[in-house]
Amino acid sequence: MDVEVIRTAMDWMNRGHRVVLGTVVRTWGSSPRPPGSLMIIRDDGQVAGSLSGGCIEDDLIHRVRQGELAPRLPQATTYGVSGEEAQRFGLPCGGTVQIVLEPLSAQSLLRELLAAIESHHLVRRRLELGSGLVSMRPCDDGDALRFDGRMLETVHGPRLRLVVIGGGQLSRYLAGMAVMLDYRVTVCDPREEYLEGWAGVEGVTLSRLMPDDLVLAMNLDANSALVAVTHDPKLDDLALMEALKTPAFYVGAMGSRRNNESRRRRLLEFDVSQAEVARLRGPVGLNLGGKTPPEIAMSVVAEMTAVRRGADLAGSLADWSRSQSACRAGA
Repeated sequence: MDVEVIRTAMDWMNRGHRVVLGTVVRTWGSSPRPPGSLMIIRDDGQVAGSLSGGCIEDDLIHRVRQGELAPRLPQATTYGVSGEEAQRFGLPCGGTVQIVLEPLSAQSLLRELLAAIESHHLVRRRLELGSGLVSMRPCDDGDALRFDGRMLETVHGPRLRLVVIGGGQLSRYLAGMAVMLDYRVTVCDPREEYLEGWAGVEGVTLSRLMPDDLVLAMNLDANSALVAVTHDPKLDDLALMEALKTPAFYVGAMGSRRNNESRRRRLLEFDVSQAEVARLRGPVGLNLGGKTPPEIAMSVVAEMTAVRRGADLAGSLADWSRSQSACRAGA
């Protein structure tokens, strides 16, 4: 999303338009968009991105076009302070959203920011509201946004990582969907024949290391996920036995319920604790009834998203016990 908004802003500026960048910096109560959400507004009212899912965009567009907001320097504005205003703009449950509006220029360092993101570097962008000065530096402390009324710091670049063990057809769909969700994807397969054709796939890094060596080298953190899809225990189990010991928010393996029960027993023999084995998700993905590789990949990405967002997966979509699709990925 950041890339799309930044590229569009640069294109509009190159065509001579005045462009204002809006960033959600705080929310209170229920808010349609989280802090860090971006939207750009062009001088003729064209927009890209979203700050509220449509609740306040029309008012922002009008005020920017009239020159009421951020004519020369960045400015903060707040919507939904009162219940009456929240209702007027359609903010749910009396929610409130605070936005920083920044008039863009060559000094906004958009070209440098885009280059960093496309190079898969995590960077922190700092904006001084009083002067409009912008600076950037490498970032290694997560995706936290900071705003104190005078200074806005935002983090840009890939904050999520996905390791896919196996380079087959399913992996291609899984990697493609994850890239669209802003994951930095690494596909690992030491088998020469399975990485043919992967070179040059945008947003995907290839590794021929043994899976356990790769997992150890990547030092998976709480923003990392791993999915093993080779059906070869010599490869899948090596990755899982190391990944389950990390803080990775999601570790899953393809295969039927029977295969995953056997896998759990094997992992217990390799210095993996009961608690760690209990973290393994398998059969991987939500029970959507899918059978084709794209459908299965979608179910995996959906489950990853649900886990990352803390959704309740106690219902039928996570229950494979009575499903005929439980063997969809192999017995």
